[in-house]
Amino acid sequence: MILADDPVVPWWLRIAVFCLLDGILVVLLTVALEQRKHRTSGERSPPAEYDRTVLLLNSAALPGREITEILDLVQGHTVFAIWIGTNLSAIVRLILGGELTEYTEMMRKVRAVATNRMITQAAEMGADAIINVRYMTTSVIGSAAELLVYGTAVRLSE
Repeated sequence: MILADDPVVPWWLRIAVFCLLDGILVVLLTVALEQRKHRTSGERSPPAEYDRTVLLLNSAALPGREITEILDLVQGHTVFAIWIGTNLSAIVRLILGGELTEYTEMMRKVRAVATNRMITQAAEMGADAIINVRYMTTSVIGSAAELLVYGTAVRLSE
């Protein structure tokens, strides 16, 4: 006779629950270690390096210089995704609070890649500057997204 106070839990369900709890524990420990490492290191990532022969402006004019020729629209883009383990630790950090440092670092790198592609395109045209620079991101699928940077390549007076 089976009593309501004494439910029988199948062995496979017990194992599944323990595995799930172990997985959560591993993710929490990983996040804690990453946060400790990040706090104790205190170092900041070096700034993204760009080709400084082409000026980047988010305005339509450069004080003291005149635009002599508008060349064309230039752009750089990249589609990026984050590793699933990093994604899991970011989800835990969303629950517990704090900066999503993995995403911050990834976005810094992605911006540098897209910006360098745009600058390369403008340099090949012989541009002195790129005006009206804008950044845009769109979600592609899941944790993958596209970052697009665009502007107008121009030649400037001396």
